[in-house]
Amino acid sequence: MKVGIIGSGNIGSALAKHLTDLGHDVSVANSRGPETLTELAEQTGAKAATVEEAAAAEDLIIITIPEKAIPELPAGLFTNSKATIVDTGNYYPVRDGEIGEINNGVMDSQWVAQHIGHTVIKAFNNIYSASLESKAVPAGEDGRIALSVAGDDADGKQVVLDLIEAIGFDAIDTGSLADSWKQEPGSPAYCNDLDKAGLSAAMEAAELSKRAEYREAADSQLRQMLGL
Repeated sequence: MKVGIIGSGNIGSALAKHLTDLGHDVSVANSRGPETLTELAEQTGAKAATVEEAAAAEDLIIITIPEKAIPELPAGLFTNSKATIVDTGNYYPVRDGEIGEINNGVMDSQWVAQHIGHTVIKAFNNIYSASLESKAVPAGEDGRIALSVAGDDADGKQVVLDLIEAIGFDAIDTGSLADSWKQEPGSPAYCNDLDKAGLSAAMEAAELSKRAEYREAADSQLRQMLGL
């Protein structure tokens, strides 16, 4: 596939390496320009690109930037895109500032989809980058980590489910984008390196009425990590 990754942080870098290893044609961009991506390109085999070039990928686009950076993307960037677009982002008020729409009930990735004007698939948001980078294993091995995928585009969701399996993780279809709160920060399914049975149980254990509570707990943890 022709793949564009917007965001060169830990998740974006790990995905670039996995996808190039699988033989995909990968371009990576960040807000600072392709000249800052020389080392990442050498390490992963991906091409350094501008945001516009990455957003022009024909088959798959992965947006892996903080929520606060979503409104800073160029207007109309995805207007004509026919690619499957994946959102790996998570809303942390301590980092992103208060986003009223999300606080009032819109799901993180629904908010992203509204801003970019294109439906998205929610994936790769509930695994630590170190686990994503180093814990992929062949299908059938005990303890294989499972990742959840939510979205409203059935075909696009299948592309992502298949890709996760190819990378080296089990994949679970967890429903529509409206159901993606089950894998947001602080939820039982968030960043616990669970196997397929464990992740399914965590999804079932999640309670929508506790969504704000989950977010507050995750935000507090991040605040402590940042020393704020």
